[in-house]
Order: sequence, then C-alpha cells, then structure tokens
Amino acid sequence: MSVSFFDQFMSTTYLGIPLIALALTFPSILYPTVTTRWLNNRLLTLQSAFINRFIHQLLLPLNVSGHKWATLLASLMLFLISLNMLGLLPYTFTPTAQLSLNLGFAVPLWLATVIIGMRNQPNHALGHLLPEGTPNLLIPMLIIIETISLFIRPLALGVRLTANLTAGHLLIQLISTAAFVLLPLMPTVAILTATVLVLLTLLEVAVAMIQAYVFVLLLTLYLQENI
Repeated sequence: MSVSFFDQFMSTTYLGIPLIALALTFPSILYPTVTTRWLNNRLLTLQSAFINRFIHQLLLPLNVSGHKWATLLASLMLFLISLNMLGLLPYTFTPTAQLSLNLGFAVPLWLATVIIGMRNQPNHALGHLLPEGTPNLLIPMLIIIETISLFIRPLALGVRLTANLTAGHLLIQLISTAAFVLLPLMPTVAILTATVLVLLTLLEVAVAMIQAYVFVLLLTLYLQENI
C-alpha cells in the first residue's frame, strides 16, 4: 500500500516517451495571447492586473538595477503556479514534486545572483562570509559556516517546494483512501472524512500558490544581496 502512494510522483511514460515534457509545456496553453486590439477581453485584463500587481510587490525590495529581472521572475512565478495547480487535478502528474526539476530551477538562478555579486561588487559579496566585529579565533569557523549556508540555499529552495507539494499530495491520497474504505462501513464518518478532504484540497490550492511565491521571493532576496 505504501508503494502505491508514491506511484503518483513517478514520471509517467507513453510508448516509452516521458510525459513530463508535455506537462512542462502545458502551462503555456492556459494563458491567452496578447491581441492588437485597443480593448482587451476580461481574461486579458484580469491577467494583466494580476501580473502588474505581482511585479510591483516583487520589485519593492529591489533597487533599480534589479528591475531587469522582473520579466524572468514573473514568468517563473506564473509557470510554477501553473505546474502546482496542474498537479491537483485528477489523473495528472506534478512535475514540481520532483526534486531534480526544482533544483534545475533553483541552482542556475541562485548561481546567476552569486556571479552578478562577484562581478559587480566582489568585496561586498565576500563580506557576507564574515560578519563585522568577529573575534579572530572565530574567523575560520564562521567563514566555513557562512560558505556552507551560501551553497545550501538552492538546495533549500528545491527541497522546500518538493516537500510541501509531496506532503500535501500524500495527505490528500491518504484521506481520500480512508473515505473510500469507510463509506460502506461507517457512512457518517466517511462523509466527515470527505468534508475534511474538500477543505484540505482548498488548503493545497493556497499552498500551491504560496510556495511558488515563496520560491520567487527568496530568489529576489538573494538577488538584492548581490546588486
């Protein structure tokens, strides 16, 4: 039984072709294309208002030199939200539940912020490894600790997103299995369990959006430290 619970996180294949590529390209279908008309439809207007509001909140901690990252970060935010929400549909696969995919997003972007800091202001970037006023005896130890904490940032980004989505999906499957088993035995308890399942699903919708926002927000904070 425990093995079947984790089967939902396996990359499905069709005729030997992994369907994760199809899942990654699916979010592009959900967003309408911009037209040349003077007046947009309601969906485009709602989409533009959401993106503009998100970019405004995202750029608050950044100075002017970091505003060039707005398009990349907003695109990443919408992409992660789409993939997270896609995994909540029945008979679907969640690509962001794979640690390798999340690290593929986190490591290059984190490395880009570090390279920017080393290129533009190397003294300030290296100064984060040693807090001001550190005793001489603690300098080697603190440098090692700060270096480890720097390199663990992309791993923390990927693990946080993977763990939250995996835990939520497993909990939904466990509660749904319990409701299905209890239905012929104790219908009242099964109805209460199904109610909890509906509430948990709504919570997972919020978690899917919040985790995508936290992922991009932490990248924004890492970028601010290096520009």
